[in-house]
Amino acid sequence: MTTEVIMPQLGESVVEGTVTKWLRGEADTIEDFEPLVEINTDKVDTEVPSPAAGTILKLFVQEGETVKAGTLLAVIGDPGEEVPDAPMVLHENGGSDSPADTRVDEVTAAASAETKVTGAPADTPSPSPSKAQREDLGFISPVVARIAAEHKVDLSQVTGTGSGGRITKKDVLAFVEGGQPAAPWEEPASGELFRPTEEIFGKKPPAPAATAAADKGLQAGTVIPLDAVRTRIAEHMVRSRRTSAHVTTLMEVDLGRVITHRKSHKDSFAREGVNLTLTAYFVAAAVEALKEVPIVNSSFSEEGIVLHKAANVGVAVSLGEEGLIVPVVKNAEQLSLMAIANSINDLAERARRHKLVPDEVQGGTFTITNHGVSGSLLATPIINQPQCAILGVGVLQKRPVVIEGMSPSGEPEDSLAIRPMIYLTLTFDHRIIDGAIADHFLGIVVQRLQSWA
Repeated sequence: MTTEVIMPQLGESVVEGTVTKWLRGEADTIEDFEPLVEINTDKVDTEVPSPAAGTILKLFVQEGETVKAGTLLAVIGDPGEEVPDAPMVLHENGGSDSPADTRVDEVTAAASAETKVTGAPADTPSPSPSKAQREDLGFISPVVARIAAEHKVDLSQVTGTGSGGRITKKDVLAFVEGGQPAAPWEEPASGELFRPTEEIFGKKPPAPAATAAADKGLQAGTVIPLDAVRTRIAEHMVRSRRTSAHVTTLMEVDLGRVITHRKSHKDSFAREGVNLTLTAYFVAAAVEALKEVPIVNSSFSEEGIVLHKAANVGVAVSLGEEGLIVPVVKNAEQLSLMAIANSINDLAERARRHKLVPDEVQGGTFTITNHGVSGSLLATPIINQPQCAILGVGVLQKRPVVIEGMSPSGEPEDSLAIRPMIYLTLTFDHRIIDGAIADHFLGIVVQRLQSWA
């Protein structure tokens, strides 16, 4: 009896996906739960395992093709068995036009367990661990199993640093290189406070694509093929410029109080396992502003302006030549500073380890991007559709600033002081809000940061 491989629905709002790479071809044999195909949804690649052991009788969808959830991707069975001539889509009730065993739920659950951002090199497939091994060690992802098999690593000797002690790809590679467990995600040294790349995201991102290309010795005139991530970014950015009336307003912020607060609370947060970075303050201040000016937490539609109840704040994370991804802190208006920091830590770390799932990069209502990671003072970011606005964070610098004060006699008296300053930009959709509202919103963000207690 043949088994259909169906395009799974890889998230609550994910209705389609792009087949980026087949890890097995027609006539190849494959084991149950062995990686079969990579599927891209909104810049996140998911490795879908085989729902059965057997021979791949037919592949119905080509690499690069985008299809809806429920579409027949391939058929697995015994050599000589009959297969349909054309791909099919499951009915809404989950049934299909074929009597074959689809095992959709099992495939979807297994596929959701291992995701990575498009651009990471695909590993050579190898048999997955036995069920007994999986039970002894907890969940072992297909990627981890392949690496362990290739390097003949006994996973029982590897210390897991993932959630709940789960063994990650990094753990296995660290064991292969030195026989030691992988080091946990570390916080930057206190002396790097004014280096926003490390401070805001906790870790320096990979080199930009241009630098990486130069390092590889690519010559002028070389054509670099567009991968799925770069294609989606290009489409999304061009569509945004064509859709929204972009306007940018600029203000500067003295982060002295925020830095003082962070220094005094950093250790207490660390005792709870949370790395308190500046990003948490930007998110918290933006959420306060969204509460006071809810029109900024909205989207434009033909029926009118749609106000969003939840403040789902996206935080852009650069992955160097792999592209850009924006994981979302959901319901940020309900979170404390510690909860926001913890969520950012988790999302940014898993973004760099290629462990996000599709739902974690969708549903955002407002975005924050740190364009200052490479020293940029200010920028005019493009709005992340269908959102209304995006907050840009410039490089953190110590600069001389005029401080207004009073003399002992009560006369106005100005002085110069060296203060930790940044520029904040708010790019907004002029179809929805006007300059006065945008300035009011950004002013609340500035005031909240400058008066942090």
